[in-house]
Amino acid sequence: MQELILAIDQGTTGTTALLVDAARTVRARGYREFAQIYPRPGEVEHDPEAIWASVTGAIGDALAGVDARRLVAIGITNQRETTLLWDRKDGRPVGNAIVWQDRRTAPFCAELKAAGHEARVRELTGLVLDPYFSGTKIRWLLDNVGGLRARAAAGAIAFGTVDSFLVWRLSGGQTHATDVTNASRTLLFELGARRFSDELCALFGVPPALLPEVRPSAGKLAETRGVPGLPDGIPIAGVAGDQQAALFGQDCTEPGDAKCTFGTGAFLLMNVGPEPKVSRRGLLGTVAWTLDTELARGTSYALEGSAFIAGALVQWLRDGLGIIAAAPEIEALARSVPDSGGVTIVPALAGLGAPHWRAEARGLITGITRGTTKGHIARAALEAIALQNVDLVAAMQDDAGRAINNLRVDGGAAANDLLMQLEADLLGVQIFRPEMVESTALGAAKLAALGVGLPAPDAGRETARMRLYTPTMPAATRAEMLARWHAAVDKA
Repeated sequence: MQELILAIDQGTTGTTALLVDAARTVRARGYREFAQIYPRPGEVEHDPEAIWASVTGAIGDALAGVDARRLVAIGITNQRETTLLWDRKDGRPVGNAIVWQDRRTAPFCAELKAAGHEARVRELTGLVLDPYFSGTKIRWLLDNVGGLRARAAAGAIAFGTVDSFLVWRLSGGQTHATDVTNASRTLLFELGARRFSDELCALFGVPPALLPEVRPSAGKLAETRGVPGLPDGIPIAGVAGDQQAALFGQDCTEPGDAKCTFGTGAFLLMNVGPEPKVSRRGLLGTVAWTLDTELARGTSYALEGSAFIAGALVQWLRDGLGIIAAAPEIEALARSVPDSGGVTIVPALAGLGAPHWRAEARGLITGITRGTTKGHIARAALEAIALQNVDLVAAMQDDAGRAINNLRVDGGAAANDLLMQLEADLLGVQIFRPEMVESTALGAAKLAALGVGLPAPDAGRETARMRLYTPTMPAATRAEMLARWHAAVDKA
């Protein structure tokens, strides 16, 4: 009977469950969406019970017609900074989860910055003071749900990112744990020491009694208990936040290896080795993973940068301007012209993220003439997505003190061949696109397999299933495009 790994990819809008065999080939899948909740402008919430229902539903769909006794391990990957609190006695959430996109704690972050705390926070955590992360969300819940702070201080309440909540539910309430990658996104975790910090807990007003135990990303964290459709005793043996899971799924295991996930935005991570790097260029320092298995042990760190707008720019061309009727049409339209005709787009539709961090920036289209067509606009849009990553990679290489080896890509927009070629040309490095672009779930499966002692499949077989893009653009053309881009960014 062939062994199978269940990979749970719990995302912002839905949950995917994959059944993966020993060769890391997907044998079955399930997917369930759940509702987004927008109480007020700038606020985004999820119903934790809806998250759990999406997980159990996706698992049920994936296991349809499959003997669940074939499962040898479970891996979990998740939306990272989303914050949940629940009662330790009955496991019931105290309210809705506050999602990573939520901005309600911006005033508190501004207070901490004004008080001069940002440098110390960055030194300890590798992060910036921003509502994006979990620490200020925990404080908001404690201050705004009646009686919650006293219950938390008494040890009656548990905090978790989504992975921790799922481990709790999957283990029947027996295990309150998270992994190092998710812990490193809370603003409460010392990056170098890899532990929650009393100093940071005091700064953010978070009782340490709330916090989960921090475990490795690969290794046995818990076992299933009382989950409908799953046998008891299946080890939960791999956990990592979504972007770190994608880094591992793309086999970026050596310093200098990098990956970019192209979704609504673009998330770029670079493995920087066994010592953390605190960025001087506006990037984030984070744990890539910790392994604690018979086959591998040790911790790797990463630098991370994100561009807020990637695939969302194509959606804007479709929905806002009506230039295309469907997102996949962008490639053919962009190929209808040999270049952008001097048009440059700065996609600051929600400000500029790393390494610029200019929230006040606004989108810009320059270089338009009477001869500009929608083909030029389409090509400039793809160039803009690629050019943002040039800035991120330049900052990463400066912070890390080394060049990237190559770039692995995944996510929906990675299917665009022209975009991938432009990325290779503008970065001047080779781009590798795997046959399976669900690298996040694959990373969870690989971590879980490692956690139960299954050997990795032949690396040559994995490489053979990749599409390679090699730089071909003349150096003068690249230099001219970069000069136009940087001039436009300065005006945005």
